[in-house]
Amino acid sequence: MSMVGTIHIVDDDPAICDSLRVLLEASGFAVRTYESAAAFLGAALEIGGCVLTDVRMPDIDGLELQKRLREAGSWLPVIVMTGQGDIPVAVRAMKAGAVDFLEKPFDDEMLLNAVRRALNESVRRQKTEAAAEAAAERLGDLTPREREVFNLLVTGLSTKAIANQLRASPRTIEVHRARVFEKLQARSLPDLVRLMLTAEPEGGWHHGSG
Repeated sequence: MSMVGTIHIVDDDPAICDSLRVLLEASGFAVRTYESAAAFLGAALEIGGCVLTDVRMPDIDGLELQKRLREAGSWLPVIVMTGQGDIPVAVRAMKAGAVDFLEKPFDDEMLLNAVRRALNESVRRQKTEAAAEAAAERLGDLTPREREVFNLLVTGLSTKAIANQLRASPRTIEVHRARVFEKLQARSLPDLVRLMLTAEPEGGWHHGSG
């Protein structure tokens, strides 16, 4: 798989930024470095890529950076770099959504493998986001009543049960049901369920409108 996007290195130690840049650029990656989390957050970020950040930095640390990225609607995969004794902090970062952590000093191959995994995750997230937006767009073609019928269909309710809940005749519900299947180009109930799940990716990280 081709590696898409830029690796954003965030570390308040210029020497570490430079050494990481040299290593990653020599391996064919596009790299940008930032000497603070504030500088990184102030930059214009493209969709693809990943973030390689030190966890202990003045003002805004790696955990706070992660939180602010999510709040800003950016879901770039994050790798945190920790010093010795910072493993509990790294675990907290992973629980908050970081895809990996590296304990300093780490060897070159370990770093490159972590970056490759993060970039693959970035590509996966972009594909999921695109699929979610397409699914949400198709659901947006339903009338309010058809959307009500769809929402009840995917819970497994029968036509009769939906008719009772919406206070309509089973015949009317059958008409709405047929239109839902036609508009969403679905052939079966599992198709409808898959569409619903695609429109709402796991983890809640996609930032499209639902």
